[in-house]
Amino acid sequence: MTKILDGKKIADKILSSLRKKVEKEKARLKLVVFLFGKDKVNEIFAKQKEIACEKAGINFEKIFVPKSVKIKQLEKEIKKVSEDKRTSGIVLQFPFPKNFPSQKVIDLIPPKKDPDILTSENLGKFFSGELKCLPPVVKGVLYLLKESKVNIRGKKVALVGTGRLVGLPLAVFLAQKGATVLGLNKHTPDISFFTRNSDIIITGAGKRNLIKGEDIKKGAIVIDGGYSFFKGKLVGDVDTKSVLGKAKYIAQVPGGLGPLTCACLLENLFVQNCS
Repeated sequence: MTKILDGKKIADKILSSLRKKVEKEKARLKLVVFLFGKDKVNEIFAKQKEIACEKAGINFEKIFVPKSVKIKQLEKEIKKVSEDKRTSGIVLQFPFPKNFPSQKVIDLIPPKKDPDILTSENLGKFFSGELKCLPPVVKGVLYLLKESKVNIRGKKVALVGTGRLVGLPLAVFLAQKGATVLGLNKHTPDISFFTRNSDIIITGAGKRNLIKGEDIKKGAIVIDGGYSFFKGKLVGDVDTKSVLGKAKYIAQVPGGLGPLTCACLLENLFVQNCS
């Protein structure tokens, strides 16, 4: 029988604990999220962050930026927000407008106000193991793996999707912890060959029903971190119905990795400002 990994339940515990810490420290924290254009998935992610902030006792501000914005205009706005003493952390919600020098824009955020761990300085420290905060998705996955009582060392992990938000930081971290990591993307021939031979499968591709029951081995741990819209609903990369009964554990969309990532983002915000 497949056990559902309830990320929302874990996230609520984290946020409840975080609220107590915020109140104890009398911390006045504020998260500012930049949204580019109109994107249903990103608006949902921004709303999740807003709800998480409310639960943790953290102020929230959302700034909409048209996709037609000029880089210099955006740089000026980010600089203005980052220099505001009331701003504790800044998140630039992906995807960026096309042809934007994304890393250059991200690096306008002061590292101490980067709870997403995406600035060059923070990424460098994370890759070298010198950063006290982990990228939110990495920490979220760790919470789920802890819930499944699995030891990462020696396990074969298939990362379906090698993007900078999910696959890349996880590949580095899991390899450092002794896992055998397979980075799979749209150029990988016969992805199912690799997923069927993996103990843990973590997705971040954003393609509905990419992973089905026939693509995993019995007893595998499946963490769905991909998001897309289908018939007005948010869906993941995994065909959950076909995986149930075959996987040992599954974190599904919605309610799995997403809420946890938000909670871990706010944990980082607190650590960066209150320690």
